[in-house]
Amino acid sequence: MGNADLRDLAAIEEIPFENLSGSVVAIDAHNWLYRYLTTTVKWTNDAAYTTADGTEVANLIGVVQGLPKFFEHEMTPVFVFDGAVTELKDDEVAKRREQRERYEDDLEAARERGDSIAVARLESRTQRLTDTIVETTRELLDILDVPIVDAPAEGEAQCAHMARTDVVDYAGTEDYDALLFGSPLTLRQLTSKGDPELMDFDATLEKHDLSWEQLVDVAILCGTDFNEGISGIGPKTAVKLLHEHGDLFSVLDAREETIEHADRLRTLFLDPAVVDVDPETSVDPDLPAARAYVTEEWGVDPDEVERGFERIEESLVQTGLDNWT
Repeated sequence: MGNADLRDLAAIEEIPFENLSGSVVAIDAHNWLYRYLTTTVKWTNDAAYTTADGTEVANLIGVVQGLPKFFEHEMTPVFVFDGAVTELKDDEVAKRREQRERYEDDLEAARERGDSIAVARLESRTQRLTDTIVETTRELLDILDVPIVDAPAEGEAQCAHMARTDVVDYAGTEDYDALLFGSPLTLRQLTSKGDPELMDFDATLEKHDLSWEQLVDVAILCGTDFNEGISGIGPKTAVKLLHEHGDLFSVLDAREETIEHADRLRTLFLDPAVVDVDPETSVDPDLPAARAYVTEEWGVDPDEVERGFERIEESLVQTGLDNWT
């Protein structure tokens, strides 16, 4: 359930950053990056991050502005990048592509009529993670010595697996699907101002007297990124039906409904494609090389990233590298 419906069920509370000091967080890289990318595009003149040949690398501004939050609170991020797109997600990917194409048409019309406010809004909505954006993000993270993990499929599932196997303390993502993948503790709003939210898997199950399998069944009944739900069934109704009938297939039988690939959908969440990893979590950033990479090699306006680099440098002085392990 990659939308806010699951928020109605999730056990979520705000957690002070000071409580997270010393923790390691597996970050859903595409999710985190996309949020900083769209914000940068919306609020920054594109000349600040566009190369002479027209290549846009707004992501580099986003990375430099976003990383200090972790370092200033003595948290180590491990960035997890998506692998292959799951076959069952093809329809969702196609829908998002069609929506972006509509936004692109609206953007062209806004430019023609000179509507600068609409242009800024629509430029952020038409952003996508190009090969260059992904590659330059990875290269910058490598220079900054930030750990990277490649997921075989869904990055979010890999983050959840790393949290479940105690490789990291938390998964970090804005998507509520982390619950369905069984992430014990998930941090949300890491890209927002203020303290993040903590989403608790066990507390969610206890709150609604559900098993992990039943929570997944609730999501499938309501609809996920991988399937359409049953019309008229929201999260609260789905929980009630699971209490009455026990599992997804019994609910479907009782209502004389079908969900295509229901068994595969359950497996996707309960036994996703993941790998066991043990990333090195000590961090020793090469700030001069990172500055040169961003401003000289890729031509990003130094004024847009200097404060971010200064914050990283200040956090090194305040905490010391020995605390980043």
